[in-house]
Amino acid sequence: MSSTVIAILLLITFALFIWYILKGGNLMIGFFVMAILWCIIGLVPFNEAIKKVFAQPALSYGPTIIYIIFGSWFGRVLVDSGIAPAISEATKSIGKKKPLLAAILVVLVTAFIFVSAYGVGSVIAIGVILLPILLSLGLPRDVALAAFSMAIGAPMYINVVLYNQMKAFVPKAAYDSKYLTFGICAAIVQLLAIIVFLFFNRKKINPAMADDNLKLIGAENNETSTVKVPKVAYIVPIIPVLMNMAFKWDAVPALTLASIIAIFLTGQFKDYKKGLKFLNDSISHAISDIAGLIMFLMALESFTGAATINAERFRPILAAVLPHQHLILCLALGILAPLALFRGPLHVWGAGAATAAVLYSTGLFSDAFLLPLLYVPTLMAVSVDITQSWNVWGLDYMKVKSKDFLKYGVPVMWVVSIINEILVYHFFG
Repeated sequence: MSSTVIAILLLITFALFIWYILKGGNLMIGFFVMAILWCIIGLVPFNEAIKKVFAQPALSYGPTIIYIIFGSWFGRVLVDSGIAPAISEATKSIGKKKPLLAAILVVLVTAFIFVSAYGVGSVIAIGVILLPILLSLGLPRDVALAAFSMAIGAPMYINVVLYNQMKAFVPKAAYDSKYLTFGICAAIVQLLAIIVFLFFNRKKINPAMADDNLKLIGAENNETSTVKVPKVAYIVPIIPVLMNMAFKWDAVPALTLASIIAIFLTGQFKDYKKGLKFLNDSISHAISDIAGLIMFLMALESFTGAATINAERFRPILAAVLPHQHLILCLALGILAPLALFRGPLHVWGAGAATAAVLYSTGLFSDAFLLPLLYVPTLMAVSVDITQSWNVWGLDYMKVKSKDFLKYGVPVMWVVSIINEILVYHFFG
């Protein structure tokens, strides 16, 4: 069977998978079945499939799972110690008169944090404090999650950690003043789009639903909402980010330090036995919170492994359909940006690895042009794709359906992608 036929069959199963997800199918089961199908259709040898699809990806994801565990524990400490409810209550009182303005400020704060912060652990640590704040202002859960996720994606244009990961595909690209100027402009475009998104959804803001939404996600209960905490404890949520920015600490020690500070600032260890109970309960609760998420991520990693092995299968099709003119290519990738979703052919950390390889191998385009060209649709996926690890966590934490999240996020990011691809041509074409 030729590579072209195999690629077509893979794309057909991919389309059926998207239909299954949009119909509300289970993501974990869907990705696991897709991993098996892509191994069978892609004619992957049995032993290679066992090793490179079902073993290595899961084992190599271990460090990320550790970040998720510590981030979840930190979030649980913030909630159970009373810090998160206290900050939410304070913000709620501030934002009662102008909830839209307060929501925009939360978006800008999120973007500022993730200029340098990166990783699912950091997202969880920040999300467990900022998402309840958005809910306390009266935003619906799906609108709040979409705005938060897109706000994380915006500064990724200039996030050095993610940029260096992109350089694996175009090694000669440089993080210089020209790229930085483009990155800032692209990030601003996305932030403006989020603000417009919030403005058009302003009539859905209903402070009367705040308490119900907070209770639904477990961010407020009768015990923690009445706990008084010292005002100095309000800085605890940004401690992990500060330790990373100031001292280049890894997320694990930074989250651990912040959790310990939160525990002692709120007086949980005034009584040793009660302190031990709080510690054990918070750890147990935190791990149970993410048990389903971890198993989903294992299925996702298996599919990513299968997609990586089959990436070369897409080369003939991509070589035949990709244009060679800079402007046409920019417009094409902007218009087709949704193909980055579900680890598709425009997501470089998915099937898009083949697209990057084909474009790079032609020798027609400079690395300085290719990196932002491919980065734009990839960041659409980072912002609103339900296969992105922190978006998966957000869906679970906020109790939001996949289709509702996509319904709000995809149209906004589609427009952003088209505009930013035009910027790519302006700066690098």
